[in-house]
Amino acid sequence: MVTKPLWAPWRLAYIRQAGEQDGCVFCLEGEGRLSEEETLVVHRGETGFALLNRFPYTSGHILIAPYRHVPELADLTEAEAREIHRLTTAAVEALRSVYAPDAFNIGWNLGAVAGGSISGHLHEHVVPRWGGDTNFMPVLADIRVIPDHLLNTREQLRAAWP
Repeated sequence: MVTKPLWAPWRLAYIRQAGEQDGCVFCLEGEGRLSEEETLVVHRGETGFALLNRFPYTSGHILIAPYRHVPELADLTEAEAREIHRLTTAAVEALRSVYAPDAFNIGWNLGAVAGGSISGHLHEHVVPRWGGDTNFMPVLADIRVIPDHLLNTREQLRAAWP
């Protein structure tokens, strides 16, 4: 059997910049400190925003975060909690419009032990799912195959955001 390469050229720039990045990625994105070419923000609200995950589980993996750098659900104001819920609902609607997934995983990883890789800045995951979307790649090679480019996904979701 011939092994074929799996190309993900967009990841090289991110890997190279990861060590140079100064500060919380959610704060950088929320404050608008990244260029239009770099940002993965899909929608900005008054107290929170939606952006694509740079390390998605599937195409369209959206993160919803408050602008404020807070680590716990109890730290959210009522206005932030309401808007995060509205942004989550809008993300589901936009993802249904663009990708027509069969289902969704929506949730929080509170704390590093729970899988929160950026546990200092609270964020919710909205992950579209399709029947059969989990295959042998993550099991055998610790690789996820994402069929759409992040910037294409960003533009489609911006256009479909309700």
